[in-house]
Amino acid sequence: MKRQLLFIQGGGKGGVHDEWDGKLVESLRRHLGQDYEIRYPRMPNEENPEYAPWKETLERELGALRDGAILVGHSVGGTILVRMLSEHSPARKLGAIFLIAAPFAGEGGWPSDDFQFPADLGARLPEGVPIHLYHGLEDEIAPPSHVDLYARTVPQAHVRRLLGRDHQLNNDLSEVAGAILSLTSRAP
Repeated sequence: MKRQLLFIQGGGKGGVHDEWDGKLVESLRRHLGQDYEIRYPRMPNEENPEYAPWKETLERELGALRDGAILVGHSVGGTILVRMLSEHSPARKLGAIFLIAAPFAGEGGWPSDDFQFPADLGARLPEGVPIHLYHGLEDEIAPPSHVDLYARTVPQAHVRRLLGRDHQLNNDLSEVAGAILSLTSRAP
């Protein structure tokens, strides 16, 4: 049986699903190989992401996953994913959570009533699930300081700051795929 991975796209402009984040999904497919089923749903109103409709879509997608599934959220998709997971853990046991260039919603990050994180964010995330943060140091959309805010608020997270990489990590998720392969090769 293939391992499952749910990739949550970013947003903020039209064409993100097809023209931008589709390249990230293809990079994962290339690096992970045939043993992974990558689910890549189109999120509602990608030009203007709102928490409630994205949460509804994510809850549906999470309900279709098996235990051990890996969640990967890019940009605002990662922000919304973390907010949702901080409110309640999914029914299934997750394999890992990966955030790529996710803006931090809160003090020091992006101001947003819609995506605001609780002060005890790290304590509210699913217990025992590895959390990995990847951020390009050349990111002009979500400044690299955002990964530092996550690192303080989610101290259990593994943080990777990538030199010379932009918001899309230059469309290369080889490091993310390597970490996924390393985690899943150790899983029972």
